[in-house]
Amino acid sequence: MVAVSKNKAGLHGQIAGKTALCTVGVSGSGLTYLGYDVKELAEKCEFEEVAYLLLNSKLPTADELQQFKKRLQSKRELPDQLKLVLEQLPPESHPMDVMRTGVSTLGNLETENQFSEQYEKTERLLAVLPAICCYWYRYSHDGEKIDTASDEDSIGGHFLKMLTGKSADKLHEKVMHVSLILYAEHEFNASTFTARVCASTLSDLHSCITGAIGTLRGPLHGGANEKAMDMIEQWKSPDEAEEALLGMLARKEKIMGFGHAVYRKSDPRNEVIKGWSQQLAEQVGDTTLYPVSVRCEEVMWREKELFCNADFFHASTYHFMGIPTKLFTPIFVMSRVTGWAAHVFEQRENNRIIRPSAEYIGSEIRAVPAMSERG
Repeated sequence: MVAVSKNKAGLHGQIAGKTALCTVGVSGSGLTYLGYDVKELAEKCEFEEVAYLLLNSKLPTADELQQFKKRLQSKRELPDQLKLVLEQLPPESHPMDVMRTGVSTLGNLETENQFSEQYEKTERLLAVLPAICCYWYRYSHDGEKIDTASDEDSIGGHFLKMLTGKSADKLHEKVMHVSLILYAEHEFNASTFTARVCASTLSDLHSCITGAIGTLRGPLHGGANEKAMDMIEQWKSPDEAEEALLGMLARKEKIMGFGHAVYRKSDPRNEVIKGWSQQLAEQVGDTTLYPVSVRCEEVMWREKELFCNADFFHASTYHFMGIPTKLFTPIFVMSRVTGWAAHVFEQRENNRIIRPSAEYIGSEIRAVPAMSERG
């Protein structure tokens, strides 16, 4: 299953399997889902259409989309036992730990007993992940036990209503569709590969998704939009941002939200979300954060030829919609669960346990010394 090379530590750049779900850095925009350019999907589709595409390998008809949405709406309510677990988690918990705990708990309450249940269990996860995030956040920060069922038409709209207590602005709901589409799938990234490794052992779906969330939690994979927000909100003008960035570069500090392990010239997702960030900035009358972000992009390209990845302009985008910074990465989970699950399905269809070899660099064979001879 996994190609091994002594010159490629970490499997970077190695072909580790086959997939029909996604291309990254290969053709067209550089990112496609089942042959569809992600930019066109973001322009023409709702997130639920793309979720259906990934889980069914086809875009839905109007009737199929309506029925899919109805099923998701009917599965939004959290079990009482899961609410009790979320209520015990402290407000200082990392939201990704909350998401991981929520999925793991659901795996105990609604266990996938056989693989024929995988689609139903995936729909349930897709429906409840926004509620897992928002129920914990509102309870731990505001003391409110919110209703986790709603008649909002979309997952993004449902998330925003639970978070704010009111129906989402139409522009905000559209931007959520775009954002969730852009994050839905990305080939054999670290969290997806984790899900496939877990699936290759014939483990259950909840274990695969829990492992993927744990992997996404790492700062070298998820969370770059949060780090980007923490950085750009410090600066009051583009000139201040440029001066600070130059200092960070001189000190060789890591600057989150730039470059990518696969893309070489640009991240196709950035072009899309940057445009929506600009629209939201105009809506809220922002004259600082968006210009600061643009200047950062210019400086990083001029100085290091590093481009913004999908995360950088997502930071200002989410901020303009009033989403707390600590909830940025959980939105990633709400979207990427579709890609993770689709990869689990694909792995199970033609499974072989993923068990790469390692290049041993330790001691040569040696005798075990007596206790008195050990020092």
